[in-house]
Amino acid sequence: MISTPFTVNIDRKEIDYLHQRLDLTRWPDEIPNSQWEYGIPLNWVKEMVSYWRHEFDWRKVESKINSYPNFKMTIDGLEIHYVHVRGNGHNPMPILISHGWPSTFYEMLDLIPYLTNPERYGGNPEDSFDVVIPSIPGHGFSDIPGSSGFEDRQAADILVKLMHGLGYNKFAAHGYDLGASILGLLCLDYPEHVIGYHTTSPGNPSPYIAKDAALSEAEQKYLDCCKQWYNEEGGYAHILGTKPQTLAYSLHDSPVGLAAFILEKWHLWTGPQSVNLEHHVSKESLLANVSLYWFTQTMNASNRFYFEGKHTKWPDEHDISQVPLGVALTATQAHERPPREYVERMFPNLMSWEELNTGGHFVAAEQPRLLAEKIRTFFSKLRQMGDYNYDTQHVNTHS
Repeated sequence: MISTPFTVNIDRKEIDYLHQRLDLTRWPDEIPNSQWEYGIPLNWVKEMVSYWRHEFDWRKVESKINSYPNFKMTIDGLEIHYVHVRGNGHNPMPILISHGWPSTFYEMLDLIPYLTNPERYGGNPEDSFDVVIPSIPGHGFSDIPGSSGFEDRQAADILVKLMHGLGYNKFAAHGYDLGASILGLLCLDYPEHVIGYHTTSPGNPSPYIAKDAALSEAEQKYLDCCKQWYNEEGGYAHILGTKPQTLAYSLHDSPVGLAAFILEKWHLWTGPQSVNLEHHVSKESLLANVSLYWFTQTMNASNRFYFEGKHTKWPDEHDISQVPLGVALTATQAHERPPREYVERMFPNLMSWEELNTGGHFVAAEQPRLLAEKIRTFFSKLRQMGDYNYDTQHVNTHS
């Protein structure tokens, strides 16, 4: 497999067209004095769209992306985009970092300097990583799968092939949300290639629970919480899991509709919640993420993972992985905080369980330095436990 350098350069006409569409927005009505009970408030969306139209600088975002080495590699007929940054130190450990939904590879970029050059931030240079951040197929600058049934396990297969194509036979991994579902399944299907796995979404994917299983009090409380959350907040998931194409026409055609759909999740899932989301994530970062979905036209493809999840072979009673697991729990809502015994049903080799006491679903954007430190600490333990042979045969990705 050949790795080809890639530079992000959105045509000026596409930027102008976005501005035209924002100028032509037809705004909906709203119940007076309503806040979030009906959905994302009108005044807040208008404020964000005004910033998007008049202050947001896409070229600045491009410059940040292009400041890192970007590449594409064709795998199973799909062009996969990824960022690949070499670490300093004597023996950098390769790490695969997978983004979540509704997000993109851009969210994970701020982790890079803390992982590749830890000595600059008070860390040990021997804890450095070679960082690989792909765009999951159907997201960002990776190709959109062209047939039905492309699901999490197939995505995991592609990411393993990506790492092997880069010369990494064995590698570390970190992910959350959709990325955690993919990487968790990767740990089940390819445990021999995973040094260890770190996550802030230890409930993804869910372990197999038999109908007559004896649950702890904490497990039962957690499952009841998940059910309640889905009943109150999971309408989007039900639509995407049943009729994603119907919603696609509005999200694909209206930049404001797309922004409202994505930004609602960033507000509700960022923790601890604040009236001002900008206390946690800048407007620039928020709109960079939305813009990536708009310019790459991938919202529908990313949403389809909910529908295609019906075809995924989810863990059964035989699916247990001995890959070393490290968990960092954020200060997010209870449905993303399963008890330890629940996680150990699938990952019995749970070696680290920590509380971040801050951050939420998108913690890599909210607290990149803290998260990177936790990743380094977990894998430092694994480095000390054994002389890991990464079987690295570096591909020349700069030619």
